[in-house]
Amino acid sequence: MEPSRSRQRRQADGSGSRRRISEAVQTRRVGNISLLMPPPRAPVSALASCLDNLQQDWRRDGHLAGLWREWPRIAGPQLAPHCRPLQLQGGLLTVGAAPGPWLQALQYNRHQLLGSLRAAGFVVRDVRVQQHHPGAPSTPGGQSEADVWAVHPSRCDVHGMADCPACGRPAPAGEMARWGHCSFCRRAELT
Repeated sequence: MEPSRSRQRRQADGSGSRRRISEAVQTRRVGNISLLMPPPRAPVSALASCLDNLQQDWRRDGHLAGLWREWPRIAGPQLAPHCRPLQLQGGLLTVGAAPGPWLQALQYNRHQLLGSLRAAGFVVRDVRVQQHHPGAPSTPGGQSEADVWAVHPSRCDVHGMADCPACGRPAPAGEMARWGHCSFCRRAELT
């Protein structure tokens, strides 16, 4: 009998793990059955307040996303379009700029940029400047996507339509000029 009395005392005075668990789990009785119910939902808040909370968390936790949003204000209207924050890790911010005068301007203004970052509430220990090419590098010897698409053999608005000599289906005439038949027959030929 002693173990049941100690259990009753623990439940009565609020100590014990069963009491704490039962406060977190909600149940509902239906006849002889006890059903577990999900905890109540948090109150609904406006999307704007959720986004504000997220931005404050980013700034407090030192996320790069919070810095990207405020970069034009922090770096200034002249410098911001020509450089961007690349990495923020352990209080060290890496900022990249195109080679040439903008990289040099960023190096000369590094201390002012560090002061602006700290004034904006970002915890940055130091700023490292590195060369960065913001545009996507083109493939050597490659053409731009627009140039390739302008002369693509599958464009019927450029080359017109014709019937494939192999299968008799209508297809762009550019495919017949390039492969001698339509792209469906070409695919079957290659497999």
